[in-house]
Amino acid sequence: MSGNGHIPVLLKDVLEFLDVHREGVYIDCTLGLGGHSLKILQTNPKAHVIGFDIDEKSLILAKERLQPFADRLSLYHSDYRYIPDLNIDFSEIKGILIDLGMSSFQLDSPERGFSYLHDGPLDMRMDQRNNFTASKVINKYSEPKLAQVFRDYGELRQAKRLAHEIVSRRKRDKIETTHQLFQVIEDVCRWRPQKGKSHPASRVFQAIRIEVNQELKNLSSFLERIILKSPKIARILVISFHSLEDRIVKQTFVRLAVQNDHPASIRILTKKPITASEEEIVSNFRARSAKLRAAERI
Repeated sequence: MSGNGHIPVLLKDVLEFLDVHREGVYIDCTLGLGGHSLKILQTNPKAHVIGFDIDEKSLILAKERLQPFADRLSLYHSDYRYIPDLNIDFSEIKGILIDLGMSSFQLDSPERGFSYLHDGPLDMRMDQRNNFTASKVINKYSEPKLAQVFRDYGELRQAKRLAHEIVSRRKRDKIETTHQLFQVIEDVCRWRPQKGKSHPASRVFQAIRIEVNQELKNLSSFLERIILKSPKIARILVISFHSLEDRIVKQTFVRLAVQNDHPASIRILTKKPITASEEEIVSNFRARSAKLRAAERI
C-alpha cells in the first residue's frame, strides 16, 4: 500500500501503455492523491507531469506527496474538461491519463458523504466551490426526475419505487444523512447478500454522485478534443469504473479510429478493456471494477 492509504489502480498497465520512459510531458487529468503521477516521476527523470483535480483537498495532499518532484510538476485546481481550452503546449505531450474513479481518501471521509458505509451529510461534491449537493437531489427533485437519475445513472431496477418512497418520507422529515438514505434503500430493495453482487445502495449513491458532479457530461467531447490537440504517438488512457463511463470511452475511441469521411485520428491499443488481476483485487478491492482503455494518436 502506498502513502495515505492510496493504491493507484492498474499501475503496471498504466505505465506500460503510457510508455513512460519517453522524455516529455504527461497530463494526469484527474490527479487524485497522485499515485500514478508519483510512479511516472519516479520511473522517468525526464518526465514532467501536469496534474489537474477538481477536488481541492485531494490536490493539497497530492502536492505534499509529490513535493520531491516539484521541479518537474505543475498542478492546477480545475475540472479536467477545461484542459483543451488552457494555454498548454500540446506539442510536448507524450501521454494523457484520465482516471475517472473515486479515491479512497474521498470515499473514506464521512463528511464528504460519498459512501453509504459511513454516516455523514448528503454532500457528494467533488468541487467544494459548487453549492449543489446530494441533499438537494434527494430533497428537491420531483419523483419522476429522481427515478430517472436512479435508472439512467444507477441502472436500478427499483428506480420508481425508491423515488416514490423518498418523496413520501421527505414530506415528514428531510433526509439529511447517508445513513437515512441507506435505510430507505434497505426498506425498498430488501437486499440479501449474493456472491458477486453489490448492495443496491452502491448503485443509488453512484447515480446521485454522477448527477451532483455531472460526471458524464461532455466526457465524449472532451476525449475527442484533447485527442485532436495531441501530437502523433501521444498515448491516451482512460480508466473507468462503471459501464456508463466505459461505454462512452469505447464508442468515442471507435468513432475516432474508424472514420469514413476522413483519416482515423487514433489507433486503439486495447481490443478489450484491461482489468485488474486477482492479485491486485486482493490488495485493493476497489480495483475490481476498473477498466482501462488505451489509444495512440496517429
